[in-house]
Amino acid sequence: MTDAVEISVMIVDDHPMWRDGVARDLAGRGFAVVATAPDAPAAVRIATATRPRVVLMDLNLGDTSGVAAIAGILSALPETRVLVLSASGEHRDVLEAVKAGASGYLVKSASAAELEDAVRRTAAGAAVFTPGLAGLVLGEFRSADRRGDGAPKLTDRETDVLRLVAKGMTARQIAARLVLSHRTVESHVQSTLRKLQLHNRVELTRYAIERGLADPE
Repeated sequence: MTDAVEISVMIVDDHPMWRDGVARDLAGRGFAVVATAPDAPAAVRIATATRPRVVLMDLNLGDTSGVAAIAGILSALPETRVLVLSASGEHRDVLEAVKAGASGYLVKSASAAELEDAVRRTAAGAAVFTPGLAGLVLGEFRSADRRGDGAPKLTDRETDVLRLVAKGMTARQIAARLVLSHRTVESHVQSTLRKLQLHNRVELTRYAIERGLADPE
């Protein structure tokens, strides 16, 4: 597990007391809180300047959209991961956030310990959801797959590797899990990137989540 001290975090929320309280709590638990922002335009601008590893993002940002902020941040910083922390557990909000590129979704009733664990796992590459929401996301995107959308066909082994990449595992860890050589795993990763016209493991992880190939924890 990644040490908290190595994880830079930015917090985006339009309520100053909540925003500052979460920032103090995470800083007290050893995270490097590098910035905060009150709205979508500021979030994109400040994130681009500070390059946090994880952005903790509310969806309701007053007159601006958290979903728009997610898309803007990830367009500028594809290696950054966004974890939504919202008062809303509405299905539409969850799905829109994931479609925009969010790696996970927690409701604000989560405890401080749950939030700390979620930020750690998000930074490590996991898909993290409040219990009950993971099944919703998987169900939605599996239904989309059944409808068909012309996506390139992966081999069974490429799919196996993709699932483990989405869990944040390294090539050596995947090789050990699947009893393959490190070189073979890298070959499958590169082949999958070419087929899907993606550029890196972060984009692969997002693809896996959107297709219901990852298993959110």
